Amino acid sequence: MLPTFVRSTPDGTEQGEFLSLDLGGSNFRVLLVRVMADGEQKVEMESQIYAIPEHLMRGSGSELFDHIADCLSNFLEKMGIKDKKLPLGFTFSFPCQQTKLDESVLVSWTKGFKASGVEGQDVVSLLRKSIKKRGDFDIDIVAVVNDTVGTMMTCGYDDHHCEIGLIVGTGTNACYMEQMRNLELLDGDEGRMCVNTEWGAFGDDGALEDLRTDIDREIDAGSLNPGKQLFEKMISGMYMGELVRLILVRMAKEHLLFQGKTTAELLTTGICLLMDHENCLLDKEGLTSAEQVLRGLGLDPSVEDCIATQRVCQIVSTRAAHLCAATLAAVLRQVRDNKAAEKLFSRRLHKMVRRLVPDCDVRFLQSQDGSGKGAAMVTAVAYRLAAQHVERQRILDTLRLSREQLVEVKKLMSEEMVRGLSKQTHEQASVKMLPTYVRSTPDGTEHGDFLALDLGGSSFRVLLVRVRSGKKHNVDMHHKIYSIPQETMQGTGEELFSHIVDCIADFLEYMGMRGASLPLGFTFSFPCHQSKLDQGILLRWTKGFKASGCVGQDVVTLLKDAVSRRQEFDLNFVAVVNDTVGTMMTCGYEDSKCEVGLIVGTGTNACYMEEMHNIELVENDDGRMCVNMEWGAFGDNGELDDFCTQFDHMVDECSNNPGKQRYEKMISGMYLGEIVRNVLMDFTAKGLLFRGKLSERLKTRGIFETKFLSQIEKDRLAMRQVRSILQHLGLTSSTCDDSVLVKEVCSVVARRAAQLCGAGLAAVVDKIRQNRNLNQLSVTVGVDGTLYKTHPHFANIMQETLQDLAPQCQVTFHKSEDGSGKGAALITAVACRIKSEGQH
Repeated sequence: MLPTFVRSTPDGTEQGEFLSLDLGGSNFRVLLVRVMADGEQKVEMESQIYAIPEHLMRGSGSELFDHIADCLSNFLEKMGIKDKKLPLGFTFSFPCQQTKLDESVLVSWTKGFKASGVEGQDVVSLLRKSIKKRGDFDIDIVAVVNDTVGTMMTCGYDDHHCEIGLIVGTGTNACYMEQMRNLELLDGDEGRMCVNTEWGAFGDDGALEDLRTDIDREIDAGSLNPGKQLFEKMISGMYMGELVRLILVRMAKEHLLFQGKTTAELLTTGICLLMDHENCLLDKEGLTSAEQVLRGLGLDPSVEDCIATQRVCQIVSTRAAHLCAATLAAVLRQVRDNKAAEKLFSRRLHKMVRRLVPDCDVRFLQSQDGSGKGAAMVTAVAYRLAAQHVERQRILDTLRLSREQLVEVKKLMSEEMVRGLSKQTHEQASVKMLPTYVRSTPDGTEHGDFLALDLGGSSFRVLLVRVRSGKKHNVDMHHKIYSIPQETMQGTGEELFSHIVDCIADFLEYMGMRGASLPLGFTFSFPCHQSKLDQGILLRWTKGFKASGCVGQDVVTLLKDAVSRRQEFDLNFVAVVNDTVGTMMTCGYEDSKCEVGLIVGTGTNACYMEEMHNIELVENDDGRMCVNMEWGAFGDNGELDDFCTQFDHMVDECSNNPGKQRYEKMISGMYLGEIVRNVLMDFTAKGLLFRGKLSERLKTRGIFETKFLSQIEKDRLAMRQVRSILQHLGLTSSTCDDSVLVKEVCSVVARRAAQLCGAGLAAVVDKIRQNRNLNQLSVTVGVDGTLYKTHPHFANIMQETLQDLAPQCQVTFHKSEDGSGKGAALITAVACRIKSEGQH
């Protein structure tokens, strides 16, 4: 199972002129292969055969390769292409250890060759050296090819489903496309590589002992390599005729044939070739052929002798076909689990293969000139892959950020934070740095029962959060989900808030707390202006809400008015809460060092505890206040233009808010899948993916969900997961190579998002450190959001970036649970604690 470093079969887009050198005996061929891909696949070939004199076969290696270079020069001269530097595929049919596609070390000479100084050397280097010595032409040796691989590649050009190569002739071998993760000899586990099975040696370890006969053992003992290539000796053309001859001799000696007579010719080893017996297998002319063959051996056969000889030929040939089919079935099973002979032999081979693997749809395609055309096709594919790789990487490089760029992002974020905090520049700043009026994180002494109301869409939650002091982390929660009818969302504000209050009353009854008077944390996920903790002026409705009489009003007043109308319970205090701040507070209850909140989910935002004297929008210089950065809008003034790609512009232009939330569109879950989809579309349009064929589903905006990125990047889920997602997207004929590339695109897009997030966070923690004049800061970040929590690498990449860009800050990450529910209640609890402390 030798790696061949051939990573892909032809896809029909290969084109150009390629040279092929086919060396496997005392004659060798040089070919010029022209591959055309304009409209239809077409290959034209011109070749010439050159002889290798015996003294060169047994002389020095340098003389041998000098002779090959001379012949190459002669061929190029004749073809009139000596001035071109063409790629060459080198079929070198001797036992080699291949280390790269263009590097192959000769293990040992066979077939009468004994040129000195070649064994243990890279044959490509020796050929290059001889070409350089001549100096009158140059070629680019791209690939060293095994003839079995050449067979697969030749057929692969005509049939893109061809993933197995089979040779059954003088010798036998097979190759197939194997998953890289199964090739433990090589590093890397993505994609596929062609494996040369060298299956002729199957059985050399004794695995076939139960199947071998005395005659098989006799053939092996008389061969040039006893104990080696045992499978080959049971099925290949080099030995099948000898098998027939030995059976006929044994039957004659036992007086079962030829009246017990033998002849000198019949007793001569190797005289009875398989080709003599192919015709014996045919029903109509079979007896006549058998008689001619036997008379040629000096025998005087009867009709019965001819029938028996024909039967022996059939039995030997059928056994060979069945053995070949059984091993091919094993290869097919392997290919399925991961994802060329003639006449009666081929029919029996096909029939047995289909019997052994009925669940594999197998088509046999005869190869024409696998070692010549095939070597050129390997070279053509290698050239195509190299050119496509360069183009793909050029595109992906626009999505890769250097350290210098990330340092610049951190610097720009820091500048925008200062602009957002300043009264003078606040209006123009893209990062608004909104005061939240949350003045403290929990200290563990908070206690009591609190309601939380989480309103951000067509359904909302009402929660009862019981906070117990003394023992930290003691929080009990109960909740119920309610829906808001469409007509209420778009009716009057009075109707909307009355509906909300009705649901709160229902919840209190459900909890057995009817008529209670409780403080409430109100997570109101719509744009608001806050001038104190218990006030939020609605700036505009979003997410399908259009309730009249609300914009420009304080949502706390609207809620309290609805409570008063119902006259069933009371809210003695209402805090308007941002979910990012809730995230920080939830984690702050368990870790007193938590002074930063971060959300990376559908959207993204951050908050942190800022010094009051820096918050110019609020009159008061004492202590700290949590600032809601609203950092998703970073870049709206052009700060990120140098980092935006064509794909970011496409996503932005097709969004509901072009030109807005630019940073969020490069980071958050709502947009990453769409960036990936646009990259895949671009690659496909350029013929770099899916063989240039787009599916209608992939053209659909939003069809590539961000959860796919997380699923695709989960380590060791292998390509099966990617393939199933691509099939869901209508890309049913995608290849393993397509899957590898899709995974790479997902990885690049997610990595950039995590790095951008890390750079922004670096600006935040460094600001806290500088505010406090510390050389080293130790701080905890409370994090929430599906992208952060479910993507297998996002958190690590973000943390690595943060550590690199803010080395003086030791940052711990704490995953938050339910910032908009539990967090909202804790903000209210802290506010109530501070209020009661102020009263004492």
